[in-house]
Amino acid sequence: MEQLSAGKKLDRAFEKLSKEKSVSFELDLDTDAESLKALDASSDPEPGEEIPDELLSGSKIVFTVQSKKPIDESGEKDFIGMAMKVTGPEGDLIEYRVVGDYTYIRSDMEAVGKALGAPLPSAKELPPEAGGLKKVLEGEWVKFNTKELEKSQAELAAEPGAKPEPEPTLDAKTQKKLLDALRETIAREVEFTTASSKDGTEHITATAPFRTLITELIGEIRPLAKDLPPGMDLPTDKDLKDAPNAKVTADFTLKNGELTEVNIDLAKLAENAKVKKFGLVVRMSDGLAPTAPAGATELNMDEIMGGFAGAMMDEEDFGDEEYPEEGFPEEEFPGDAA
Repeated sequence: MEQLSAGKKLDRAFEKLSKEKSVSFELDLDTDAESLKALDASSDPEPGEEIPDELLSGSKIVFTVQSKKPIDESGEKDFIGMAMKVTGPEGDLIEYRVVGDYTYIRSDMEAVGKALGAPLPSAKELPPEAGGLKKVLEGEWVKFNTKELEKSQAELAAEPGAKPEPEPTLDAKTQKKLLDALRETIAREVEFTTASSKDGTEHITATAPFRTLITELIGEIRPLAKDLPPGMDLPTDKDLKDAPNAKVTADFTLKNGELTEVNIDLAKLAENAKVKKFGLVVRMSDGLAPTAPAGATELNMDEIMGGFAGAMMDEEDFGDEEYPEEGFPEEEFPGDAA
């Protein structure tokens, strides 16, 4: 029987995952309120901009993707279903699904506002003609045609007469080169250890100094910069010199050779002795095909774009037209007596 190294076992587990046609990822922060407060305090946030620690320490995100082909062979047109759900300590906050030509969304706006410390308007505050947008605030499923919305957004953002630019993408050849660069860097810089397996479950621990790992990885990718989409600028070695070089540890759980969980300890990167617990947990499982929820109210483009325009108008109400940048002459300042 072939005896595989820890690195080779991990490489094969990732390869198995990439051959799946449907997969779900669950992201969870392994932390506590005290560590989040300590991390937040070190960044000296402005009043009202503090991290919502209760939300982050008790929330998780589940993302599912389904394709007609294996994930590693899929292009944008091959994906036939996507779904994401954000869950807080008291239940679901936001959920969306992309099925066929439509995107479906629902959210608990009251819970979202409470979690963020910024209460959002209720459905009762909207006029009857608000229609579908009122359903959004009531937490019911709504849907819209995905391509129509993308077209409307492009037309809104484009200058008159300008041709829409193609979406930045990575071709399959460049993707393979990036993956090879990642594998080479990991093989060279990461130290692997394997714990004894039990009932088909095995733990592989990977440890590496963060700055060294990221600097070496960027160095491997830099020759590919010309093949990357516009706007993907790589950091220079000078940019990375101040990154913490503490050792980061990742624990990979394999079940019968398949990757089921990754637990990354990030506490040392905070460089704050008060941050005792700060990790990222990612769990993988077979993805269930996203389905279209029954009874969703369809939003038309006028409702959606009207909502965007309303938000933009709210911001413009406090713009430069009302309060000139150079200020008002003293005798013309609003509220002054004549």
